[in-house]
Amino acid sequence: MRSGYLDCFSGVSGDMCLGALVDAGVPLAKIEAALKGLPLSGWSLSAERVTRAGIAATQVVVSLDHHHEHPHRGLGDVLAVIEGGSLERRVAERSAAVFRNLAEAEAAVHGTDPESVHFHEVGAVDAICDIVGTVVGLEELGLDALKFSTVMLGGGTVKAAHGVLPVPAPATVELLKGLPTAGGPVDVELTTPTGAALLKTLGEPSAHWPQMSVVAVGYGAGSRDLSGLPNVLRLAVGSEPAGETESDCVWVLQTNLDDMTGEEVGHCTGKLMAGGALDAFVVPVQMKKGRPGVQLTVLCEPERLRAMEEVLWRHTSTLGVRRSLWQRSKLRRETRPVRTRWGEVRVKVAFLGGRAVRCEPEYEDCRAAAEAHGVSLREVAQAARTAFESNAPL
Repeated sequence: MRSGYLDCFSGVSGDMCLGALVDAGVPLAKIEAALKGLPLSGWSLSAERVTRAGIAATQVVVSLDHHHEHPHRGLGDVLAVIEGGSLERRVAERSAAVFRNLAEAEAAVHGTDPESVHFHEVGAVDAICDIVGTVVGLEELGLDALKFSTVMLGGGTVKAAHGVLPVPAPATVELLKGLPTAGGPVDVELTTPTGAALLKTLGEPSAHWPQMSVVAVGYGAGSRDLSGLPNVLRLAVGSEPAGETESDCVWVLQTNLDDMTGEEVGHCTGKLMAGGALDAFVVPVQMKKGRPGVQLTVLCEPERLRAMEEVLWRHTSTLGVRRSLWQRSKLRRETRPVRTRWGEVRVKVAFLGGRAVRCEPEYEDCRAAAEAHGVSLREVAQAARTAFESNAPL
């Protein structure tokens, strides 16, 4: 599997992504040709070799013709530009998704709806070039997956269209909810809303540098040369070992409880599952002074982190939650319908490589069929397994 890894030790921005892609071998002419197919004028691209704190990198600059009118654009205007060009369908869809995430983040910050957002800096021509150009470059590399490290945010303040804002900017925070971030190590803006939107939409977090055979490395330069910190985004491109399982990252949340009833804990786990947790479970523990208690553990996808913590704050007595980002391997799964004498039942099928290795009937389907026909849950479940195995042997 061909993968890319973005090492965001000095943050991420749209121009840094473009620079890293070009430095890793994507021809600037390829990106420029795709952008020229958009109904967008008054811009040009250039690339030059620069150094940032001693590291050689590529800086890509989007230059605007200031004699050309560059209006603020709403989400609909930006999507019309993307859809009105000659981009490949996948490039257009992924570029549009980045801008939709930007609009949703800006809307959340300003208390409005995404369609009413005027992007200001983010909707300008240079950002359209950054985002569409980055998607084009990633497609040119032929990546099956794009992963990224903990995102360094910087600090201090930044001047924006709405005035002076704290770093990270509010939209950046909104976009990176549930993803691994850290402040510093310098008091300047290292991660921009555009860069955050690209990560959120196109990548997945990785707790460590992935196991890969690196074939190319690119360094994309930011506009500033910072003292003591290379202001670059590093992109590594390589092949991950072929495997028969899938992988992703999940947050693991834990808290110890010794002053809640079993019913209260059960109510909380129900809320967690209803709120999108991948799993929630309790185990008995002995706490300080010999008090009996339980350890509540929650697994969730990165984007659900804040929501899961909110449930824990509201529905438990805890004063603190431990959390860590874990990588996991998992079997590929599909849900398929099968027909039994009591009606259709869905079964969850797990695959190792291309071979089905087990199936599990969906409980709710089995329960409904059992109640409707006055038979046992076990009979329905076994009939569903038999129906699946007769058509797709394990």
